Amino acid sequence: MNSFIFVEVQSIIMSKIDEAVELFEGSYLCSQAVFAVFSEELGISKEDAFKIGACFGSGMRQGEVCGACTGALMALGLKYGESKQKCDEVSDRFFKEFKKENGSFICRDILECDISTPEGVKYARDKNLFKEFCPKMVASAVKITEKIMDD
Repeated sequence: MNSFIFVEVQSIIMSKIDEAVELFEGSYLCSQAVFAVFSEELGISKEDAFKIGACFGSGMRQGEVCGACTGALMALGLKYGESKQKCDEVSDRFFKEFKKENGSFICRDILECDISTPEGVKYARDKNLFKEFCPKMVASAVKITEKIMDD
């Protein structure tokens, strides 16, 4: 019976991946959603994480480095920021794994459109990329970040 209770309680607790995707599908940017799920365990409130991550979505608004990646790097920086060497190591590892899993870490390459332009945003909306594709990038960034932090 104890193992049943553990499984029952464990299934009630939302994973970081699920929480980040839910935040993103709500009203938060990819950068905010990823950063926020790690923030409290790293010593800052979710509210502050939302504020810090507010200008980093959509590849820093220019279709550059994916906002989910920048949110992950913010979390990794909070955890390992006292050592430049460790930050270099975890950043390189994050980008390598994200690129391996998703083909790129550049927003316009991942989405195959430039969302820094009105035409690119229209294309992304018409193809439902923000609702169907971007949540996968959020999930990927959280998964990789958790793996790095757990090692």
